[in-house]
Amino acid sequence: MLPPSLEKTPTPARWVSFRPDRKVGLNVGKVEFGQGIATALTQIAAEELDVMPEQIAITFGDTERAPDEGLTVGSMSIEISGASVRLVCADVRRRFLDVAAERLSCRREDLAVDEGVIRRGRQSTGVDYWTLADVVDLDAPVAEDAPRKDPTAYRVVGKSAPRIDLPGKLAGGGFITDLRPEGLLHARVLRQPSPQARLQRLDEAAIRSAAHGEVEILREGDFVAALAPSESAAERAVAAAESVAVWDDPRRLTPEQQEAAWLRGQPAEDNVVGEPQTGPSGNRLHRATYSKPYLSHASMGPSVGLAQYVDGRLTVWSHTQGPYPLRDRIARAAGLPPEQVTLRHAQGSGCYGHNGADDAAFDAALIALRRPGPPIRVQWRREDEFGFEPVGSAMVVELAAELDEAGRPTSWTGEIWSGPHGNRSRLLAETALPGAKDAPQARPPSNRMFSGAVRNAPPSYDIPRWGVIDHLIRETPIYCSSVRTLGALQNVFAAESFVDELAALASEDPLAYRLSLTSDPRARAVLEAAAEVAGWSRRGGRALGIGYARYKNSGAYVAVIAEVEAAETVRLKHIWCASDIGLVINPDGAKNQIEGGILMAASWCLKEQVRLDERGIASRTFGDYPMLRFSEVPPVEVRLIETPDAPSVGIGEASSGPAAGAIGNAVASALGVRVRDLPFTRERLAAAILAA
Repeated sequence: MLPPSLEKTPTPARWVSFRPDRKVGLNVGKVEFGQGIATALTQIAAEELDVMPEQIAITFGDTERAPDEGLTVGSMSIEISGASVRLVCADVRRRFLDVAAERLSCRREDLAVDEGVIRRGRQSTGVDYWTLADVVDLDAPVAEDAPRKDPTAYRVVGKSAPRIDLPGKLAGGGFITDLRPEGLLHARVLRQPSPQARLQRLDEAAIRSAAHGEVEILREGDFVAALAPSESAAERAVAAAESVAVWDDPRRLTPEQQEAAWLRGQPAEDNVVGEPQTGPSGNRLHRATYSKPYLSHASMGPSVGLAQYVDGRLTVWSHTQGPYPLRDRIARAAGLPPEQVTLRHAQGSGCYGHNGADDAAFDAALIALRRPGPPIRVQWRREDEFGFEPVGSAMVVELAAELDEAGRPTSWTGEIWSGPHGNRSRLLAETALPGAKDAPQARPPSNRMFSGAVRNAPPSYDIPRWGVIDHLIRETPIYCSSVRTLGALQNVFAAESFVDELAALASEDPLAYRLSLTSDPRARAVLEAAAEVAGWSRRGGRALGIGYARYKNSGAYVAVIAEVEAAETVRLKHIWCASDIGLVINPDGAKNQIEGGILMAASWCLKEQVRLDERGIASRTFGDYPMLRFSEVPPVEVRLIETPDAPSVGIGEASSGPAAGAIGNAVASALGVRVRDLPFTRERLAAAILAA
């Protein structure tokens, strides 16, 4: 079968071109937002085409040039886009060699390619990709049987390569925030306190006075934007607008709504996966409940969008995860055919999920349509980013296991209470425009076991019977969508904490207990490798904890061991990790992603929680949304287990859940009591110790 991206766009001409500057143009629909896929996909293309990586010029996320590969989510870029690029480039190479062989009256097997030059033996044939580009047909659909290289012949794939996106960023020109087209107008948007809020009064004279007159105010219903030639004037205008705007806002939140426990009492739509145990069986039962709070993306830089509307054509620049879906959304709102809207991806400061990028782009597009001609740039403030972006839902997970006489689970049942994940049903400005209707509801829960809140809810072990009951709470106090891993972080944290509790009931070592629950040799290999590098068998009095999962039960195998000190607070001392991701494209890049996933999980475990007041999100700065500091980052060691015959899978999200489990288990080892609710704040540690 073709990879999904090739099923949608099977013609190589949409993926590969040969440019006059003797570069190979590579067009992909997945986007780079810090995960290093531009480098890895370049390596894959260079390998199959037999050119140097420096000869590849990659373009991603441009709806005029690149194929539609949907959303860049779920650690699937290498798994899906990488597989597509590999097959396309192998097919293109074969097509060129077939044409060259016909011209040279020889067999294709007699020819080889070296840096794009076609050779016969050691001699150049006088032809190359660029001299044949006009006669090779790249419009016929890709062939599934195109001969891809054997991994033993790789020269580029499997070698660490420097990130191609970093030089521009380090030089100050690699981010969307650096784009400054000629004639630019800066815009800021006055946000509704809630989707239900309606603007009663606005003192426009006070706004113009605050901006010293150099501002244009655009108001349409409850959508208000300030435009100015200078960024500072637009900033002053929207700050003034916030102080003089009078809203009718019926929303009033309570402190209880910021806690995950609130979800359990709410109306829910249920989805059942597997075979949950719903009645007594007479076996010994262990049950425990775990939770995590609402989480922000807390991106280093706030969201930015640019748009320009000229001669009936709208061009939008965004750091969106989904160029084509956002283009189509903007086209519908603008009343334009999708072909008249171009979405160009420009890299942002990273988010690993659905933050404010789409909203900032939509803001810019709405303003540009009403102010044709100049480019419009909308940059959110830090307070906008924390206060109005979608957040990751709080979750409660209750686990129950029936145990045999040896203390091994014979059945495993998970019950989950969560808001929506991956919910792209609403853009902020849509609720502010005249005639705006209530935002559409989140999509109903999927029966696929690896989506949303049930991601990684099935246990990663050999358990005879398991089942999951997913309670989807549609109406959450604040807007929820996807944050890195969706529900996997909480499900793995809960499962790995629970497995440690089962090991304790069986009076067994946590590592040995896990090994007794899995027959998968790749799972056993990462567990044993992590234990080896961490010195698990020699741990003595060290407070170590272990966590393991196969991401989405079908992707990367990851085992993490954490060492902590815990008293009034938790300090991370060291983290070790072993991972099997199949064929490794860029070892250094893979390790970067594993380390990043571990440290993001560490910050979630120890620090992060969205706080609410009666008006909405109250934690609107880094001062009141604490995160892991550089001074608190421990040494992290990563070992990659090579399995080159296995398909490449994504790693960006796979290490977070095992890291959370490892940290939770290490805290339990250090304190002698179990803390089941994230984050591990001083108050929670004290409460657990006092309750013990």
